[in-house]
Amino acid sequence: MRVFVTGASGFIGSAVVAELLAAGHEVTGLARSDASAAAITASGAQVLRGSLDDLEGLRAGADTSDGVIHLAYNHDFSQYLTAGETDRLAIEAMGSALAGTDRPLVIASGVLGLNPGRLALETDGANLTPADAPRIAGAQATLALAGSGVRSSIVRLAPSVHNRDKEGFMGLIVDTAKAKGVAAYIGDGANRWPAVHVLDAAHLFVLALEKAPAGSILHGVGEEGVRLRDVAEVIGRHLDVPVVSLPASEAGEHFAWMGAFIGADAPASSAATQELVGWTPSHPGLLDDLEHGHFFE
Repeated sequence: MRVFVTGASGFIGSAVVAELLAAGHEVTGLARSDASAAAITASGAQVLRGSLDDLEGLRAGADTSDGVIHLAYNHDFSQYLTAGETDRLAIEAMGSALAGTDRPLVIASGVLGLNPGRLALETDGANLTPADAPRIAGAQATLALAGSGVRSSIVRLAPSVHNRDKEGFMGLIVDTAKAKGVAAYIGDGANRWPAVHVLDAAHLFVLALEKAPAGSILHGVGEEGVRLRDVAEVIGRHLDVPVVSLPASEAGEHFAWMGAFIGADAPASSAATQELVGWTPSHPGLLDDLEHGHFFE
């Protein structure tokens, strides 16, 4: 397949591109900058210059492809609402180019907030609206495309997508511990975050592209829930700093923008996903990657 990938040079995107190429697909990646274009070219993929604001360019990229994987998103939390609207418009633009063709469109989303304090399933979240989180609008637009002849699907990712390099949220948490001189968790630290290795996540995106039915919701979750206190203890041991509990009222001051959800208890299941598309997470878990990775160098 000829696959158009947004976010192709990012942490997850670069792994997805490698997985696609290894599976024999041809890839064109969207590049906003010279650095992104160079990274995509070095990976063996083709480049389409543009951005998420360039709706005509996005339509063109989708129109000349056999399928789209949409990973790009503006994570600037000072422009939270604008980012959600940009995402929705980008999805609708690419979807319009695929309408009536049964070609796939796979987007990335997240599992946080679906079912607080209880195990989130792929069937959860139907009651959420853009008022709950701006990114919901993009997910709803994606599911709506299933009624327009697009084989659309959503991969909801665990918040901690990881490998042994210092990437993603775990890298930010480690950096916070270095800066503050303590490895902190909220309350008793029993709250759980699901996790997935980036290579397992990349494989799931390819499976979704190849075989997920229209309107599917998949969970990119390799571990249902890792306690944040356990994460803090690994970090504290490697950095040789105290491991401390903070009240929820101090989360924002300590963790900055991550404070809004660092204390969330958000376990999630991927059992239905694994059965639907034959996905079997097989790479190391989060704590193992923290113990043996490059987070503390």
